[in-house]
Amino acid sequence: MNAAQLLELITQGESARVEFKSSFQKEVVETLTAFANTQGGVVLVGVGDAGQTVGVGIQAETIQGWINQCKQATSPRIIPDVELVQLDDKTVAAVSIGEYPIKPVACKGRYYKRTGNANHQMTATEISDAHIKLINSSWDYHPDPEHALTSISVPKVQAFAEAVKLSATFDAVLDKFELVKGGRPTFACHLLFSKNDVFLSTIEAGRFASPTIIKDSITSRDTLVEQVQRIMDFMVKHTNKAYIITGNPKRTERWDYPMDALREIIINMIVHRDYRSANDSTIKVFDDRIEFFNPGTLLDGLTIEQIKTGNYKSHLRNKQVATIFRELDLIEKYGSGVRRVIDTFVAYGLPEPTFEVTQGGMAVTVFNNAAKETPLQPQHSDDLSDKMSGKMSGKMSGKMSGKMSGKMTEKVFTMLSDNPSATIPDLAAQIGVTTRTIDRALNKLQQEGRVGRVGPTHGGVWQILTQP
Repeated sequence: MNAAQLLELITQGESARVEFKSSFQKEVVETLTAFANTQGGVVLVGVGDAGQTVGVGIQAETIQGWINQCKQATSPRIIPDVELVQLDDKTVAAVSIGEYPIKPVACKGRYYKRTGNANHQMTATEISDAHIKLINSSWDYHPDPEHALTSISVPKVQAFAEAVKLSATFDAVLDKFELVKGGRPTFACHLLFSKNDVFLSTIEAGRFASPTIIKDSITSRDTLVEQVQRIMDFMVKHTNKAYIITGNPKRTERWDYPMDALREIIINMIVHRDYRSANDSTIKVFDDRIEFFNPGTLLDGLTIEQIKTGNYKSHLRNKQVATIFRELDLIEKYGSGVRRVIDTFVAYGLPEPTFEVTQGGMAVTVFNNAAKETPLQPQHSDDLSDKMSGKMSGKMSGKMSGKMSGKMTEKVFTMLSDNPSATIPDLAAQIGVTTRTIDRALNKLQQEGRVGRVGPTHGGVWQILTQP
C-alpha cells in the first residue's frame, strides 16, 4: 500500500472493511476477528476516529508483538499482514486480514462480526450457523432429538415419492434424501412428513377489518408442503376477484393481487424461515394491503437492496427443505424469488412491495389499488348543508392531521438529539408507532435541513444540523 492508496481509504471513511485506530489496543484484535468472520478488512493504526493522521511509534519488536497478541487472543489463530506507510511525516500501520476459511474465529472466547462500520458480538444462533456453513450443511440436516421415525407419516412420504416419479420404499426415500441421521428423522423430515401437528411450523393468518378487529383467522401447523395450499386457500377466501368484460367470448378474471406472486411469497416464507426462533410466522390481510412477517434475518451480510436485484449468491438456511421443494417444482431458481415478486406486482399495475428487516425477521407488505379508489357518493344540488358539513369536516381533518404530523416530527427530532445512533425500529418501538410513520418524520426533517445522515445505512448516525 502506498501513500495515495492509504489517503483514499482514509477519505472514504470507516466501513464494513475499514477501521481507524489511533493505537494498537485489544479493540484492534476484536476488529480483526470481526473482519475474519465476514469479508476481511484493514485496521489503520495511527489514524484517529475523525480520519486525522496521528501516527504510531514503531520499534524493532513492535510488529512482531502485535502479531503475537493476535495469535494468543484468537482461536483458531489468525496472523494479520502489517504494512507501514508514511503520510504527512507520520507512520500509519495498515493491519489487514482476509476472510478466514475456518469460521467463526473467537477473540478470547467471544465471537464478533462486522456490520456496517461497527463490530457486533455474534449470537448463539449466528455462531451455530457459521459452524454449520463450514461443513456445507444446514440446521435442518441434523437429527431431531424429540421425534422418532414412528412419528413420520408413511403415506406422506409415499405421496412425495409418487409426485417426483420415484419408485422406492419408505426407507429408501428417506435414505436417498438424507432424511434420517443416526436412526432418527432430521428436523426437515419432521417438518415435511410428520403424522401430527408441527408446532415449529406455526403460521398465524388473519383477515383484519382494522388493526385491532379480526374478522377471520386460521392457525396452520401443517407439514410444510401442505401449508402452501392451506395458506393459499385463506388468501383466495379473503382476496376480491373482479370479472372484466373484453371482446373475447370468455370474461377475464382479475384478483386484487397477482396470486402467483402471493404464492411465491408464501413459499419463500416456508423455505427460508428460521424454525429455531420462538416467533411464529404471521400474515395480516387488510382492505388495502397484506403484511407478512417471517422469523429469520438475511444471511451472509446480504442487504435488502441485494435481494431485490436477484443477482447474488444465496446461502440457504434450510437446505434440505429447499431440496424437497425443488424436487416438487415448488421453487425454481434459488435467490430469484424476490425479484420475480417485484416484477409481477409492477407488471400487474400495483405498487412495488416493501421489504424490511425487523424484530429478528423479514417483513413484506404488498398493496392493492384500494387506496387509490375513491367511491363515488351521490350528491344532491339542493342539499347545501351536507356539502358544507363535508367541507368543514375535511378542513378539520386536515388541520388535525397536520398538527399530529408536526408533533410526531418534533418528537423524533428531540429523540435524535438525545441519541443520534437510534434506528428507525428503535424510534418506532419507543414512540409506539409504525416504522413508516418514523420514516415520514425523518424525511420531513431532512427536507427541512434539520438532520442529516452520516455514514452507511446500517451503522451510521444522525447529525443534528439545527439546535432543538
